[in-house]
Amino acid sequence: MKIAVSGGGTGGHIYPALALIREIQKRHKDAKVIYIGTLNGLESKIIPKENIPFKSIHITGFRRKLSFENVKTVLRFIKGVRDSRKILKEFKPDIVVGTGGYVCGPVVYAAAKLKIPTIIHEQNSVPGLTNKFLSRYVKKIAICFEQAREFFPPEKVVFTGNPRASEVLGQDGIKGRLSVGLSTTMPSVLIFGGSRGARPINETVIKLLPEFAGKPYQVLYITGEVHYEEVKKEVELVGNPKNVAIKPFIHNMPEVLAGMDLVVSRAGATTLAEITSLGIPAILIPSPYVTNNHQEKNANSLSEHGAAKVMLEKDLTSNGLVTAIDRILLNKETLKEMKANSKKIGVPDSAARLYNVIIDLIKGN
Repeated sequence: MKIAVSGGGTGGHIYPALALIREIQKRHKDAKVIYIGTLNGLESKIIPKENIPFKSIHITGFRRKLSFENVKTVLRFIKGVRDSRKILKEFKPDIVVGTGGYVCGPVVYAAAKLKIPTIIHEQNSVPGLTNKFLSRYVKKIAICFEQAREFFPPEKVVFTGNPRASEVLGQDGIKGRLSVGLSTTMPSVLIFGGSRGARPINETVIKLLPEFAGKPYQVLYITGEVHYEEVKKEVELVGNPKNVAIKPFIHNMPEVLAGMDLVVSRAGATTLAEITSLGIPAILIPSPYVTNNHQEKNANSLSEHGAAKVMLEKDLTSNGLVTAIDRILLNKETLKEMKANSKKIGVPDSAARLYNVIIDLIKGN
């Protein structure tokens, strides 16, 4: 079996792709995989470390306003299609999978024109421009939120969930806590703003550090590497409570997540897939800086099921955040109910679901 995968720009597109690749390799030891991305995207750093053959094309995204850059993007797209055709003709994949990001545009389009079976995976409740464009050419469209269904041709859509949800299962939460210096017995809340961190969340949490000192729970606070030094200076002024562990980044997120009782975070699709798979309640602070405000829509889908509380960034205050944490973490009934609601909407077999759709496409079903 030979599979070409493309997805890039952010971890939200790359980590689901990696989860799918691992599922395929687990079932087919002789499977050959190639990953097509850009040299400027995060994928160029992550994929080679996973020992997956990596090929690159040059492409940029469209500006959402009139700009001469869009003319250049069209020309890059045409060249990207040409380069993708060359890569695909050499590799001869049985299927091409796009997991999002503008790099998927020329890759998946080229595959469709070469009559290679194609599928795109949409992680968010509202799709971006690339997947809307590709939906006309691909054989199947896998979605993670039912809200996304309305944006695509109904006969092509299949609900699979996010493959990343499968990877957090079976992790050792105790080991995860110990790896970041937390107690194995105290209730635990994880606060983070995505892989790069989020300044508004950091500013709010710094103000809360003195108050956290007297709480009967512990906090793992991840600042994001770009904000860490700045946060450290602020922490030196207000003090670092013993029950608060501060880290710039963690590489064993699935393991650490398995040991958490509550998560405070942005509402990226991968994060939501992970926490619902584990049945972890959340306080979600959607990023207002994303395309089509999709994070708020992602967050609302959990809130509507009683699995999360949504706090908009414009309404975020230190008092409001600590009150929300206390109301969930210190109320056993609320915590239990939200855990059950989160678990209900999780899709722990998402990697297997997507794998089965891919196999059917390869077989011509």
